[in-house]
Amino acid sequence: MKERVSATIDKETKNLIEEMLKKGNYRNISHLIETAIKKMAKEEKDVKKK
Repeated sequence: MKERVSATIDKETKNLIEEMLKKGNYRNISHLIETAIKKMAKEEKDVKKK
């Protein structure tokens, strides 16, 4: 089940999101953010294993 969240970001970050969406690899902002957070979590987990 999905849950709605809200965040405040700076203009530079918003511009990065818009650029990434234009490339067509993500369906929408939610998809991009979910993907980014999962990638960050995996990277942190991998670092802790070392």
